[in-house]
Amino acid sequence: MKEENFFQRVYQVARQIPYGKVTSYGAIARFLGATGSARMVGWAMNASHNMEDVPAHRVVNRKGLLSGKHHFEGTNLMQQLLENEGIEVEENQIIDFEKHFWDPMIELNS
Repeated sequence: MKEENFFQRVYQVARQIPYGKVTSYGAIARFLGATGSARMVGWAMNASHNMEDVPAHRVVNRKGLLSGKHHFEGTNLMQQLLENEGIEVEENQIIDFEKHFWDPMIELNS
């Protein structure tokens, strides 16, 4: 799997995450048939910060932690972007993660 093509596929999925929803690195990897490649999804999200059409702030770890927040400009930008969409964050973790979780396996396969 070429990294460049994989990153583009990750971005295609990320662009479909609805406003006010989040997903996880692993959920995107599973949807792309790359189970165990959550870290590569994280690399793709990190590489997307100059792409305004990729909502990287909506991709978090499997527990709802803002594990990629240090890749955003400013100390709390990722949290601010999520809170602007109505998602509560406390101590770098999404409150009611299950309520806000968007699963591409369900949403994009229906």
